[in-house]
Amino acid sequence: MQYPQILVYISGARTVSKLLLTDDSASQKSSLNFDSLWHLYTNWFEEPNVRRGGWSGVIKQPIQVESGAVEVFIKRQENHSSKTLLHPFKGQATFYKEYRNIRRLTKKKIPTLNALFFGQRGMKAILVTKALTDYQPLDIASLKLDRQQKRALLTEVAKNLRLMHQHHYQHNCLYPKHIFVKYVNGAWRVRFIDLEKLKWQLFKRNAIHRDLITLYRHSGGNWSEKDRLFFFRAYQQEAKLSNRSKKLWRKLQMKNATKSKMIFTELSAT
Repeated sequence: MQYPQILVYISGARTVSKLLLTDDSASQKSSLNFDSLWHLYTNWFEEPNVRRGGWSGVIKQPIQVESGAVEVFIKRQENHSSKTLLHPFKGQATFYKEYRNIRRLTKKKIPTLNALFFGQRGMKAILVTKALTDYQPLDIASLKLDRQQKRALLTEVAKNLRLMHQHHYQHNCLYPKHIFVKYVNGAWRVRFIDLEKLKWQLFKRNAIHRDLITLYRHSGGNWSEKDRLFFFRAYQQEAKLSNRSKKLWRKLQMKNATKSKMIFTELSAT
């Protein structure tokens, strides 16, 4: 679903704030405004990350919108940016990059977070996303499953990751903890999170190589070699790997072995 974008500019003494309300339920009458969110004090959900004179932190809080109470994550930061080609000196707020990437994936119907609000005032930035109720990180959820359930989950993750790559997007930090999953009415749902480093690749093979290598390397003891091979088959949508897919699998295995000393899986068994 694509949400309409409402731009609201609030002039201050020396700054201009850009607020983006990105959900139909959000309005200027709700609690989604920069000042109230910035000055909201409660316990940290994640302790602030402090670096190079800036900080970034997350709280979890129910907020009131016109449709009722919504559980959200409120991410706030100040002087917390990264340099880009278009912003080589001051850089861009990392939360803006995450917000922009959420919108990119949403537009392509790739499952991710639901961004309710983004606001920036000078070097301060706020991103509000709807909480993923009852979702779990992939590495936690997969521990509790039998073989059949696990394969159903891996198939769904592979399908959605393939969709991301078909649109030339590289997650660029694809750890199992950044893939949230939930079992509902006999089917798995998947959401990709932590999109700050997501980028568009001209050659999608670069996205495929980087993301699969990262995912395999960090799946650790949760996935057996058979699990990894099953995932790769599901990703390639092949019950029996083609010669081209076998070549890619060997390349992935070699890179993984170099980085994490993994044992090769013999393709002759496939």
